[in-house]
Amino acid sequence: MVHENISKKEILKEIIRQLHSGVSVEELKGRFKSLLSHVTSTEITQMEEELIKEGLSREDIKKLCNLHIELFKESLEQETTIAPPGHPINILMEEHKIFLNMANDLHNNISCYLDKLQDKHLSVIKKLVEDFKNTENHYLREENILFPYLEKYGITEPPKIMWSEHDQIRAIKKKIYQSLDTEDFESLKNASFELVEMLSTHFYKENNILFPTAIRLFKDLEWAKIRKEFDDIGYTFITPPQMVESKDVEEEVIEEGERMVKFETGSLYFDEIEAIFNTLPVDITFVDSDDKVCYFSQTKDRIFLRTPAIIGRKVQQCHPEKSVHIVNKILSDFKEGKREKAQFWINLNNKFILIQYFAVRNKKGTYLGCLEVTQDITEIKKLEGEKRLLDD
Repeated sequence: MVHENISKKEILKEIIRQLHSGVSVEELKGRFKSLLSHVTSTEITQMEEELIKEGLSREDIKKLCNLHIELFKESLEQETTIAPPGHPINILMEEHKIFLNMANDLHNNISCYLDKLQDKHLSVIKKLVEDFKNTENHYLREENILFPYLEKYGITEPPKIMWSEHDQIRAIKKKIYQSLDTEDFESLKNASFELVEMLSTHFYKENNILFPTAIRLFKDLEWAKIRKEFDDIGYTFITPPQMVESKDVEEEVIEEGERMVKFETGSLYFDEIEAIFNTLPVDITFVDSDDKVCYFSQTKDRIFLRTPAIIGRKVQQCHPEKSVHIVNKILSDFKEGKREKAQFWINLNNKFILIQYFAVRNKKGTYLGCLEVTQDITEIKKLEGEKRLLDD
């Protein structure tokens, strides 16, 4: 049986290589029909992982994804994902249906508006565009919770590809927002059609390849944790029922006690340290010397989302592929002692955000890790003159 599985994966890899060399989908479907009737989503996931390791670029994989779908569609459709109501996968798939319906409605209403120029269609368009601005938490739940759990099982390449497609979706939505703002309805129509196509193929891959793989791998306790982390991020278009947990699921108990940590300049209880970090007017995240995320503070109004699922995750996997080379450059400079600090500032949701990275070293100068400090400095920038303590 092991030899049969290895042989099947090798044949699947050969199919992708032939697709890459220009052989038609129809020809390959006919040639490998008997094999394709038994292929599973797990094997496709493993195949993509191996092709990446063997040198096929992620860009090539993305270009081939639509051909993958057409080629494997018949076999994939035979494999159903069983996820009961309240289960994280069921939640994601229900949102997929809602988002795709929204995209189709948007495109149809734009077409009708261009034909008839009726205000009723324009009001629907504006409502749908506004609704799409509230879909972000869906992608954040996948990127910050589901993907890190998959990575713990060695499934790293498919999440990277899905994340890059999330960024493509965000770029298309941005074109939609800009086209509506400028009342360029032809561009809006084109962008809405692009969104329908993108969501259709992206959701198909997740529903039929990524999600079934997660269901096979994750344990009941992990799904219970994932659901709680999903709830922390929240939902916009659905209110999912409570998840029915397995009787085998047991809550992890963390005994804090009254542990005290002694420093050179004083001592603090464990709960005091945690409260201090969470009270600071900045968000902090610590990445150790092996580039693994070890800790993040939980301030009241955290600027960038963090979830417990990222603990132990390589920091490179917490960033979109397009910015990983910058992250690596900063960390490399810190480790080699070329610099001690890097900082950036951005405008985000009408706020001016300062992002700073600091090399953390012990007394001997040994590199211990990187501290990320993020702060909303919008109000600080407005300060002028003086306000003394006695003025309060």
